[in-house]
Amino acid sequence: MGAFLSHDQEPIRTSIGKDEVLQLRKKHFCPAQSVSYANTDPLLIVRGQGSYLYDEEDNAYLDTRNNVCHVGHSHPRVAAAVADQVSKLNTNTRYLHPNLCLLAKRLTETFPAGSGLEVCFFVNSGSEANDLAVRLAFARTRSRNVIVVDHGYHGHTQQTIEISPYKFDHKGGEGARPNIHKVPCPDTFRGLHRGPDAAEQYASTVTEACKAAGSVAAFFVESGMSVGGVILPPRGYLQAAYSAVRQAGGICVADEVQVGFGRFGDFFWAFEEQGVVPDIVTMGKPFGNGMPLAAVVTTKAVSDAFHNGLEYFNTFGGNPVCCAAGLSVLEVIREEKLQDNAAKVGKYICEQIRQLSTKHELIGDVRGRGLFIGIEFVRNPETLEPATAETSEICSRMKSEHKILMSIDGPHDNVLVIKPPMCFSLTDADRMVRAMREILSTLVGPVAGQHVAHTPT
Repeated sequence: MGAFLSHDQEPIRTSIGKDEVLQLRKKHFCPAQSVSYANTDPLLIVRGQGSYLYDEEDNAYLDTRNNVCHVGHSHPRVAAAVADQVSKLNTNTRYLHPNLCLLAKRLTETFPAGSGLEVCFFVNSGSEANDLAVRLAFARTRSRNVIVVDHGYHGHTQQTIEISPYKFDHKGGEGARPNIHKVPCPDTFRGLHRGPDAAEQYASTVTEACKAAGSVAAFFVESGMSVGGVILPPRGYLQAAYSAVRQAGGICVADEVQVGFGRFGDFFWAFEEQGVVPDIVTMGKPFGNGMPLAAVVTTKAVSDAFHNGLEYFNTFGGNPVCCAAGLSVLEVIREEKLQDNAAKVGKYICEQIRQLSTKHELIGDVRGRGLFIGIEFVRNPETLEPATAETSEICSRMKSEHKILMSIDGPHDNVLVIKPPMCFSLTDADRMVRAMREILSTLVGPVAGQHVAHTPT
C-alpha cells in the first residue's frame, strides 16, 4: 500500500517535453521496441487529423504510412462512437451485447456471397488473430505442418514468429522449426520467376512443400506482403496454391491485416483479386481505427472442429467499446466512399511515380493496388542492385525537408511503402510526388568512407 498512498510520490504530469520523453523511453523500454527516425530526430506526435499528424509544436506531417487509423486520424464519428460507449459500459463477451453481434453480422456481409465465412472470433491484434488461426488449423486437420511464404510476417507471439520468415530468418531469429515449410516469395520483379508462367512456377513450390510435409495443417499467406516489399502474388498463384493445399488436407489462411477493409480499392478483401475463397481470414490494424480490435473469420466446419471441450475466452476481445469503433469504421468506409477513393488516388499515385521513373533510373519498380503501393529503388536496372542507402536518404529527407512521413520495407530495405489513411487525397498525393521529385533531383547518395544509417520506420 505504501507506494500507492505515498505523499512523497511526484504528482502525475500529463505533459512533458520531448527530451524528457526520449529519456524516459530509453530508461523504461527495451531497445527492441524501435522508435521511428531514431537515426535522425524522432518525432513527438501529440495529435492527428485525417491524413496528418502533428508534433508538440503543431507542425503538420503528411502521413503516407499509417494504415492503423484506416479512415483517418481522430475521425470524429469513430471518436464519438467510442466516447459514447465507454461512458456506458465496457466489459467482456460473456454477457450479451448488441455491438458484438451487429459487428459480426456486418463484417461477414462484406465477404463474397456463398463463401461460408460466417463464424467470428474477435481479438485484440493481428498477432492474436493469426495465433488463433494456427490453433484453428491444428484442431481442424490434426496436423502440425504449416506452409509459409518467404519474407512473410504474421505477428509477434511465439506461435506467429514461428510462422514468420521475416522474424525467424532475421538476426536474433532461430530459423524454421521442423514443422514449418517455407516456399519462395512470389516476387515477379527480383524473384526466381518473373515471366508469364510465374504464377504456375511459384505455386508449384507450394505443391512440392505439401508433398514434403506429408500432412498439412495450413498455408499462411498475406494477400499483399508489406514487409516483403509490397509483393502482390501474380494472378493464378493463389488458385493453384490453394488447390494443392486442400488436396493435401490443409486449410488456407488469408492474412488481411495489412490490406483488408477496402485498401485494394477494387476489392474490399485483397484475396478477392485472385478469385479465391480462403477457409480462414485474419484481420487487425485498420479494424478499430486505432482501437485494439482484430478478428478471425472462418467457416462452420473449421469452428466446429475447434469446439472440442476446451473453452476459448478472450477478456478484451470484442468488448463493446472496440466493437463500437469497428461498427463506425465500416459505416465510414461505406458512406465516405473510401474504397473508391483508394482506387482513384492509388491509380493516380502509380501513374505519377511511373512518370518520375522515366527521368530517374533509380526507380526500378512501382507496384501495388489501391492505397497499398511500393516503390523499389535500384542502382542498376539490369542487376537490380538494391539502392538501400539512397532509399534511407529519400525517406529521411521527405520527413526533415518536406514533413512527409514514409516507411521502408523489403528484404533489402530499398522499398518505400505507401499505405496511408484511406482519406488520403489527390492533393496529398500531389504534395508527396512533388517532394519526391525534388529529392530525387538533388540526391546525395552514398559517399565513400561514410556510413549512412538505416532509417528505422
